[in-house]
Amino acid sequence: MKKHILFIFLGLFLMASCQFYFPPPTEAPPPVEQYPVERVPEPAVGLDVSYFYESLSPYGIWVYHPSHRYVWVPSRMSLSWRPYTRGQWIWTDYGWTWSSQFAWGWAPFHYGRWGWESDLGWYWVPGTVWGPCWVTWRHSDFYIGWAPLPPGVRFVPGVGIRNVNVRIPGRYWVFVDGPNFLHPSLNRYVFPYERNVTIINYTVHQTNIIVRNNRVHNEGIGYERAQRITKKNITKHALKDAQKADQRRISAGTVEVYKPNIKRNESAKPKNTVRREDAKSRMTETKTTAGGAIIREVPDKKAESLKEAQNREIQLIERSQQKEMQDLERKRQEKIRSVQTQAEKAKAEKEYKEKTSQLKKSHEVEKTQIKKRHEKETEAKKKETEKKEGTKKKVKKKIKK
Repeated sequence: MKKHILFIFLGLFLMASCQFYFPPPTEAPPPVEQYPVERVPEPAVGLDVSYFYESLSPYGIWVYHPSHRYVWVPSRMSLSWRPYTRGQWIWTDYGWTWSSQFAWGWAPFHYGRWGWESDLGWYWVPGTVWGPCWVTWRHSDFYIGWAPLPPGVRFVPGVGIRNVNVRIPGRYWVFVDGPNFLHPSLNRYVFPYERNVTIINYTVHQTNIIVRNNRVHNEGIGYERAQRITKKNITKHALKDAQKADQRRISAGTVEVYKPNIKRNESAKPKNTVRREDAKSRMTETKTTAGGAIIREVPDKKAESLKEAQNREIQLIERSQQKEMQDLERKRQEKIRSVQTQAEKAKAEKEYKEKTSQLKKSHEVEKTQIKKRHEKETEAKKKETEKKEGTKKKVKKKIKK
């Protein structure tokens, strides 16, 4: 009996020992705490920068650039063309949003940066972050201006724009009179770029690009200030995703914009490229070649003749120059009324006399510069016409034969 009891205790001990040595069940690791970060999310699927290479090739040429790899140069642009001029500004839930009139406008005005060189003209450097527009702003009591951010200005997710202090060249700026800022045919009211140097001195610089709720906003000069300068009530539009690049609808309270998610791809490259040193020779070509051509045309060729376009520019420049002279005279009179003594009055008169003289000189320089450009455009148009006439004569001779 004692032996049985002993065996029972021994069995219980062995069972307990075996249980003690059983490995504990594997537990799932504790979840990592996720902190909300204000940033632009990376694209989840699909397209990379090669989509730009393919989509934009019919509208210009891709040039290998030593600083930016591959850059795109649009064709059929006039000598005076600048980015963000053929279209209109719309206030949306993303801030100021550019609606382009170009079929290719969905890409270069909402991704990447614009640069300018004498050999290439305006060229676009691809980027992968979508924005309602990538511009910086200037404004005064009666002018509103904007300029495309150059390639040196980076956007850092979660932080915003960096290198804002990069110098924006004078030719980058586009200016209009305040009341014309919201016009759907904005390019007809844009001042010739020869005016820029003077107008820059009249305006204040402001950059206001931020990320809010994982979306890039460009609030620029702001809604309330824009209403004061334009003297108009501004309607806010909701931005909706368009399914196709050529789908650009603006209706009551809504704007459809094509904004696909684009990933980086360092190995991607355009099918046809042009060397930078060879690109200049293509500026004067009128037919698309195997590698593409940069075709230059007169401004608003379909809407008006070259002479009409030039006359419109002269009218714009003369009206704005007159407005500046009137504004300066108004300030002079206000200053004279505010002084107390004859000595102060004489000092003020001398000061404004010098300012008036400087402003007149600036205006004369602008007129001289625009005259030279118009002469170049007229000569280019003349050569283009002569070439077309020559082609027509050759065709007629072949038909007769």
